[in-house]
Amino acid sequence: MSDEIQDSDTFLKFVLYSSILAVFLYFIRRYLKGGQFTERVSAKNLIAVVTGANCGIGFETVKELNLRKAKVYMLCRSEKNALAAKIQLAKRGCDSSRLNFIQCDFTSLDSVRNAARELLRVETHIDILVNNAAVLMTKFEVTEDGFEKTWQTNHLGPFLLTELLLPALKKSENGGRIVNVSALIHKKVKKLDYEKINEKKHFGDWKCYGESKVANILHARQLTRRLHKSGSPVTINSLHPGIVNTDLLRNTIFAKPVIISIARFLANIFLKTPLDGAQTVLHVALSKKLEGVSGKYFVDCKLAAESEFASNDQASEDLYNYSIEKVSKFL
Repeated sequence: MSDEIQDSDTFLKFVLYSSILAVFLYFIRRYLKGGQFTERVSAKNLIAVVTGANCGIGFETVKELNLRKAKVYMLCRSEKNALAAKIQLAKRGCDSSRLNFIQCDFTSLDSVRNAARELLRVETHIDILVNNAAVLMTKFEVTEDGFEKTWQTNHLGPFLLTELLLPALKKSENGGRIVNVSALIHKKVKKLDYEKINEKKHFGDWKCYGESKVANILHARQLTRRLHKSGSPVTINSLHPGIVNTDLLRNTIFAKPVIISIARFLANIFLKTPLDGAQTVLHVALSKKLEGVSGKYFVDCKLAAESEFASNDQASEDLYNYSIEKVSKFL
């Protein structure tokens, strides 16, 4: 009898502790979801371009825009991965007739130019451009254009694409919107040394990633000033999507098999899902409250403060002038 009582007590304790843990994890997950885009905004008849569209935040952004009736162009490096993503999107309720793939490899500025040319060939205007594609390299690599791979993929490529698509964005009846997906790590960067940024001795994985992310914000800041001067209604804003459980770390030490299983378990609890990460992207791309708002930085669907360096007008002008010079032959 005493053994039965003891077993019963053990079971009740197990149920109690499990329930407490479950409730704790539930509230942790709710908190970590971050801000959610809740406006009932239709994207019907809008034409959107999303880079890095076959996975993670890009995939979820494409899905949500398509479900809101937008026509979406998925700019991806791999046609195979893009087509696989289209199949998954269709299974989640998307209209495949409004999903289009265009090959675009940001490690090749010629590929970026070709993608832009194709977009301008098939569309007279573009309403939304989401510069989402990004890499985090663990070893130094130089692209065919002579730039460090992280720097070109995360900044110079998207910068060129934006410049090439500006004429189409300016034709949007709604005032074209450009969304630069940056990251919180930009706050670690205090300066950009353009003389050394492509040198091997300058390389560091998170260092270079942070530099490319601060460039995304500086780009938005300076382009805003230029668009405002020309009287253009096009807006460009940047954002931090949160710490998201995506494939960004696929090239890092965290991609090792032993670490993956542990990291995946922890990530499912403590990191945002890609859908949660896409919420601020959707907010900046669609919110009626942000009509005419440009050059700002957002976190969790709210206006936030970027770093002091990222808000420096001279730094933004220096970046813009440098970038225009480096991509000039592709314009």
